[in-house]
Amino acid sequence: MALLDYTRRAMLAAGTATAIALSAISLSAQTPDDVLVVGQIAEPKALDPAAVTAVNDFRILMNLYDGLVRYKDGTLEVEPALATSWDISDDGTVYTFSLRQDVKFHDGSDFNADAVKFNFDRMLDEAHPYHNTGPFPLSFFFSAIVSVEVVDSMTVKFTLNAPYAPFLSNLAYPTGLIVSPDAVAKHGTDFGRNPSGTGAFKFGEWRSNEAVVVEANSGHWEGAPKLQAVVFRPITDANTRTAEMLAGGIDMMVEVPPVALSKFQGDGYTLHEQAGPHVWFLILNAKEGPFSDVRVRQAANYAINKEAIVNDVLEGTAAVAAGPTPPAFAWAYNNSLEPYPYNPDKARQLISEAGADGAELTFYVTEGGSGMLDPVAMGTAIQADLQAVGLKVNIETYEWNTFLGEVNPGLEGKADMAEMAWMTNDPDTLPFLALRTEAWPDKGGFNSGYYSNSKVDELLEAARASTDQNERARLYKDMQTIVQEDAPWVFVANWKQNAVTSDRVSSFSLQPSFFLLLNNVDKN
Repeated sequence: MALLDYTRRAMLAAGTATAIALSAISLSAQTPDDVLVVGQIAEPKALDPAAVTAVNDFRILMNLYDGLVRYKDGTLEVEPALATSWDISDDGTVYTFSLRQDVKFHDGSDFNADAVKFNFDRMLDEAHPYHNTGPFPLSFFFSAIVSVEVVDSMTVKFTLNAPYAPFLSNLAYPTGLIVSPDAVAKHGTDFGRNPSGTGAFKFGEWRSNEAVVVEANSGHWEGAPKLQAVVFRPITDANTRTAEMLAGGIDMMVEVPPVALSKFQGDGYTLHEQAGPHVWFLILNAKEGPFSDVRVRQAANYAINKEAIVNDVLEGTAAVAAGPTPPAFAWAYNNSLEPYPYNPDKARQLISEAGADGAELTFYVTEGGSGMLDPVAMGTAIQADLQAVGLKVNIETYEWNTFLGEVNPGLEGKADMAEMAWMTNDPDTLPFLALRTEAWPDKGGFNSGYYSNSKVDELLEAARASTDQNERARLYKDMQTIVQEDAPWVFVANWKQNAVTSDRVSSFSLQPSFFLLLNNVDKN
């Protein structure tokens, strides 16, 4: 407890809550040596990989847990982690993994093939005693799994229902992280507040709305991390987060507001930037209301001045999006598509043709959250642009986790549009989970706007089953063409993630996966 007490005292000394309190903090205030204090954008929902969907939570999880595989540093290429090697059957449906020897979970229990099987059975078997992890687990990532078999204590075999190209990449995603079966059995539904994995850091404590503290795992299979502890602090307000960074109350700030970037250009700070597979969009309710008409959906895409949002609100930290697939997936991205141009006259024409003049819209906006850039300012700009073409837009603003609880179950009967951002590991992920008919919320997916196109469904099913990357690319490009025309979303921006660190922090880099990997980070 000494370390936790130390970090608590140090945090209190550095200041914790409001901008008013921060104004009294000396600019020379420093966080403890060997303890990294990270300013996060929101409180995590849980620390259970099977229960969360937000990158905000993933940033913590990736330091507590390991998966069978992981992304190679600086890439989205898969390399060994808890599995040392694997074989794939000729027909692409059986994956056999050899596991790393002598690995322990943080609670002292053994990592082995039985633990791997437990994790995937828990996720996929509704009859499993610990299956119920919450309403929105990303089990879609592994829906192709037919069975997980223990070959021996250090060998595990996955059998799929068909060839599934994203399988290894999905195993490297946080949903594939391996948790301790003993800890799940001990804590049950409270496991998300009492996590145990095999990662470079182990759970210390969680003080609600104040901090999550993780401590160095000296027995990690790759060796102990350089830091003694990391403190993840939820600081929702961007101005407060900026003030904390300037005052020395935090060592690292993720998702720096564009308007604050200039504050960190001088000595004492390092700005980090990394392009990645991100898309910021507006979900449109295609099931009911004005956006059930494709003309009104297209009108919204013409009405919103996305160039102005990117240049003025986001200070050039993003590019205008042309469709549902981020250009970071170069091999699958349809370069022939151009973004919807800003054309308010065209928008008014389409709205008039659809008989939607003066339509009243409910617009869900979040105060801040995973990959959401500057959501309140963006929401306000979008509201003004839509009202300028004759639509009446009423904004309802929510805290991030509350926002997800409203949006993910679907917009039917509640709202006409909602902000959203996704960061994905494969061009399959976002459209498969959020654009297929079978991904409507009542079917367990994230298609909260109820978009449906049978040709899109067909293309996505074929693309994930193909083992030929050129064929997959063609299918994804055809999908993008149809989706852009159907306009189930307003395609707004592709973001370049950023972070700022103090000059006391070294050996840190942002990852294209957008995960925050801290095992090699040092601080003096």
